[in-house]
Amino acid sequence: MSGNDINRRDFLKFMGLGGVGAATLSGCDMPTTVTLEEGKEEVVSYLAPEEYSIPGIGVWFASTCQQCPSGCGVHGRVREGRVLKLEGNPNALNGKGLCQMGQASLQGHYNPDRIMQPMARKGGSLEPVSWEEAWKLMQEKVSGVAQGRSAWFTGTVSGHQGKLLAALNKAWGSKEHYVYEAINNTVGETVNEAVLGDPAPTYRLDKAKAVLSFGADFLGTWMSPVHFSREYVKFRTGDRGVLIQVEPKMTLTGANADLWVAARPGTEGVIALGIANVLLTKHQAKGNGLSQSALDEIAKYDVNKVTEITGVGGDTLVRIANYLKDNSPSLVLSGESAHNHANGYQNAMAAMMLNVLLGNVGKTIEASNSMAFNDLKAKRGNSRALLDFAKAVEADKYDVVFMMGANPVYTAPDHLAFKEKLAKVPFKVALSMFPDETTMAADLVLPLSSPYEEWGTHVAPYQPKKAAISVSQPLMKPLSADTVSLGDMLLSMLKYHNVEAYKKYDDYYAYLREALNAMPGSVKGGKSDDEFWSDSVQQGFISAPTSGGSLKVGLGDVSQSGYQASSDFPFHLVPSSNQTMYDGRNANLPWLQEAPDQISKVFWDSWAEIHPKTAAKLGVKEGDFIRIESDQGTIEVQVYIFKGVHVDVVAVPMGRGHEEYGRYAKGVGVNPLKILSPAVEGKSGELATHATRVRVSKTGRSAEMPRLGGSERQVGRRLVSTVSADVFRRTEGGGNNVA
Repeated sequence: MSGNDINRRDFLKFMGLGGVGAATLSGCDMPTTVTLEEGKEEVVSYLAPEEYSIPGIGVWFASTCQQCPSGCGVHGRVREGRVLKLEGNPNALNGKGLCQMGQASLQGHYNPDRIMQPMARKGGSLEPVSWEEAWKLMQEKVSGVAQGRSAWFTGTVSGHQGKLLAALNKAWGSKEHYVYEAINNTVGETVNEAVLGDPAPTYRLDKAKAVLSFGADFLGTWMSPVHFSREYVKFRTGDRGVLIQVEPKMTLTGANADLWVAARPGTEGVIALGIANVLLTKHQAKGNGLSQSALDEIAKYDVNKVTEITGVGGDTLVRIANYLKDNSPSLVLSGESAHNHANGYQNAMAAMMLNVLLGNVGKTIEASNSMAFNDLKAKRGNSRALLDFAKAVEADKYDVVFMMGANPVYTAPDHLAFKEKLAKVPFKVALSMFPDETTMAADLVLPLSSPYEEWGTHVAPYQPKKAAISVSQPLMKPLSADTVSLGDMLLSMLKYHNVEAYKKYDDYYAYLREALNAMPGSVKGGKSDDEFWSDSVQQGFISAPTSGGSLKVGLGDVSQSGYQASSDFPFHLVPSSNQTMYDGRNANLPWLQEAPDQISKVFWDSWAEIHPKTAAKLGVKEGDFIRIESDQGTIEVQVYIFKGVHVDVVAVPMGRGHEEYGRYAKGVGVNPLKILSPAVEGKSGELATHATRVRVSKTGRSAEMPRLGGSERQVGRRLVSTVSADVFRRTEGGGNNVA
């Protein structure tokens, strides 16, 4: 890598700091129509709002949520130059819906712990520096680095930011871009590719009469939960569909099921084969679409053998098979609790085999609408990227690493010794909004703008009905003049490294305008450049052409490995995900820390869910602390006793237990990912996050749990007073105070 010296004026121009207001506001056109009468607000593009802002009147602007890879479209209500509320964009895949992570994202935007200026490591700690000093340091460290000695480690990226990142890597002569997501559907995508020739087909819940899910929490964190929630409403409306959920720990989807089945972790594939056996033997289902080897494997798993291995009764298997036979078409899904084992591929393959047997392919499973613009598609994250990157840095492969949109120092299991390995990289740059664990391990920190302060485009990894490019626009001026949008950051780096094609752009806004102007006429629909830009920004998305595809059917290996009990570690650890903390990225948002878990109702802390029989065996009650020990470490956490877990399972939610990440996250709860065993899924190489065995013991400590419904007090204040009807009547309608 090499670059030229730049003066202050050029530097400010490169970084988009010469006039942040101009970059986000005055460089735009005024909308053609704006309605500001109360009760008649309409969505417009955010263009020079000070010229038409009326105190007390809110105006809605379209943008894109970036709290998870789903990339939901949002409308932000802006009043007096401040964004105050978010809702779903009715024109986007998620419609008017927006999950609580999206609603709470404004607390990230206004978070007091946001990084508002560059920081550089001096004397072992990160200290604030000017942009000029930060840029000079990066120039010194990056210039002259040999080709192949640099890499990017990011979360899911897409759109024109992803295109710029790919161009930058090419300019640096580096092919290494590790894309990491702790929560992903990689194993399922691997099976889909093998069986259907399409890694991300369209799942039609709205067409299904019955849904059998092996751990796919499609109402919680699986793939695109807001979209699936809308499909679920259609599934339940009219001719009400039947939902069966098979999983080791009840999820939000499981809590809504007609039949919830507690599965011994890792045996989901055996349950699927047992159901197939009943369909073939009792209901004489035609197995024409299955290979002979698959039919032979299914024949091994009659109800008695399945019950012996999984603990699921034969009557339950027959009941599920009956549901599927009597409610056609059906849909069979699988998710992380079935995938994240050494035999996860076989579990997912067995679930897909049921779809083939039931004739669901082409009915409730359709070909995806793959977007034709390959350079804008989402680069899907997985956990194998974490393992591959850890091996690369341990082998001293890189001199410079750029990190963005992921927090591997927090999510990596202790057996990887990731923080220690990362320290071996001579120069680490973090592009970040917050002081999370990975950011604080960097040598240089470059502060990013909030998603609601910047321009951008995004392409959701899962696009079932139509291909679309979501458009982000600044909903307000940046809170700090020293933060920079990702697009401007990447463009500045490209210009600095003399990539000729990008020198003509003053800022990322100019680049994005030209990129949209260059869209094919079929996409622009006959509109002029200005009309197309204005319409795209106001709508919040661009309809994109698709490359047609079709589904094939070719079944792979469905053979199952035998279940192995362990006397030393008799329990299975389930590091569950939910819609508050997700993978830990939301722990710095107090709204989500305060939001009770949908199942346990616990907030502001971690907990362990165990079955009542397990609690009795251990001699513990709710609120007692237990010690959970794997072959890699120990955590201590309070008990929540719940029938919605398998008796052999202890479930601890992911997301808390941060050592950094600001005042609302640091030191709150525990991180179950740290004690995971070093197991991987055999086919995809993914981290087998649900394969860890543990032993559990009581500590002798106990305390009141911070749980809605379980405690009437919070921070010493009584929340709710209740009285009987008789007492209420004696106080003449409740007029007297009741203590």
